[in-house]
Amino acid sequence: MSRSPIDVRPGRAAPAVAGTLAAAAALATTELAAGLVPGGKSLFVAVGDAVIEMTPGPVVTFAIETFGSANRLVLLTSMLLGIVIAGGFIGVWASKRSWIGPVALSVIAVLGMAAGLADPLVRPAAAMIGPIAGAVVGVAVLQRLLRLSSPQLATSAPATSPAVDSEPSPTDAPAGSRRAFLGWAATAAGAAAMVAVGGRLLQQRSVPASAAGVADLPTPSNPLPEPSAGASLDVEGLSPLITPTEDFYRIDTAFTVPRVDADEHTVRFTGMVETPFEISYAELLDRADTEVDVTLACVSNEVGGRLVGNARWLGVPLTELLDQAGVHDTADQVVGRAVDGWTAGFPVEAAYDGRPAILAVGMNGEPLPPKHGFPVRLVVAGLYGYVSDTKWLDEVELTTFEAFDAYWVPRGWSQLGPIKTQSRIDVPRDGSRVSAGPLAIAGVAWAGERGIATVELAVDDDWRSAELGDELSESSWRQWLYRWDAVPGDHVLRVRATDGNGVTQEAEVAPPQPDGATGYHAIRVTVT
Repeated sequence: MSRSPIDVRPGRAAPAVAGTLAAAAALATTELAAGLVPGGKSLFVAVGDAVIEMTPGPVVTFAIETFGSANRLVLLTSMLLGIVIAGGFIGVWASKRSWIGPVALSVIAVLGMAAGLADPLVRPAAAMIGPIAGAVVGVAVLQRLLRLSSPQLATSAPATSPAVDSEPSPTDAPAGSRRAFLGWAATAAGAAAMVAVGGRLLQQRSVPASAAGVADLPTPSNPLPEPSAGASLDVEGLSPLITPTEDFYRIDTAFTVPRVDADEHTVRFTGMVETPFEISYAELLDRADTEVDVTLACVSNEVGGRLVGNARWLGVPLTELLDQAGVHDTADQVVGRAVDGWTAGFPVEAAYDGRPAILAVGMNGEPLPPKHGFPVRLVVAGLYGYVSDTKWLDEVELTTFEAFDAYWVPRGWSQLGPIKTQSRIDVPRDGSRVSAGPLAIAGVAWAGERGIATVELAVDDDWRSAELGDELSESSWRQWLYRWDAVPGDHVLRVRATDGNGVTQEAEVAPPQPDGATGYHAIRVTVT
């Protein structure tokens, strides 16, 4: 008895699926290579760093202002979506012209090599092995899946057959079979996921001496006293005087946290100095005898934003090391260089005018966490992070502002970045509905290294003086509190601070770019 031919082709979407899975397999292979090769870095991470490096300043600013610390997650998700879309197109095009697949994946591999070779953290051999291996695996997966999805290779059932039909297994199904394609696609997807996870685990396991492995920090010669009881105001929801390390904001251009071997790490002092030298991490630990309480703020912080935090830092005074190098009289800029090539520059005078300025190795009584700059970073009070607080510090160079522009300056930000006086309402939250009667309105205020003298709160344009917590240091933020007898209705609350020099924060609203946001933080509350 004869049978009609059975259409066993995978479907029109099969080439796109094949391309997507080939791209995933290639990416997973680079992750594995990064874990197996010393100093390796995956194609994904290398390209991600290159994307950040090439992105115009306004775009990066928009991402930080919009997504805050989640900006990396957004970039990660966007890149993964881009890989899915690009892989799908490659698969469709390669199904029509077979040479497109190998060529397209090879071009991507070359771009990955270029990104890796341009990255100072990646060894040349590692920058090449990952992309090459990824391209080879990607091409193999693509060609196999396209062969299984090819209509020309679809197989019809025989003209005669036994009484009982049987389905072919994934291993013996003919080319062009839907079942064979799905079986190989599932295998490729599962293998890619396992290889990617394995590569990530190997990368984490290969991280050299980290903060967790550092011995106890040295005891400072003049340890700071514990904050007084009056420094912390007891208000639920108020930002703590010392920001917990795990809650401290993180904004930087590193796509992944650099892996730095503390046992081998040194910081070089170069440029316009009499005696260039380098100092090891172990030596910095031995000389770390200075504690400072310093509030750090990101220049991208909006009025009322959360990209600011206060911590107790331990390290070596920057002036001590600059004096050891011997700064030339004509040098007017200190440039910090991170291990990944990022730079920040600030005036030499900021290191010598008495403000806290250290090479920090500790944060809140513990070694620096990797995401906050382990093994060593710069901390300079009174300056936005983009001009001063270099994490993963590799080099301190003395130069001039005329000769060198740090990372953010060509991208539209000011060459100088003194922190502006700012204040914030933490409680109640904007849009809150509260009950009439006694209500605690509280927040924090900061002014770089100038300290906070007064804070005022306006209830519907009626300004009143707020209570201040004791000052921890001039370079730390200060808590404030106003006890309001709330009356029913809709109200607008605004806050402003005056610094230790008697200058009140600017009322005019201005965006963060180019040198920090200004304006009064305002919220609306409904009293019932």
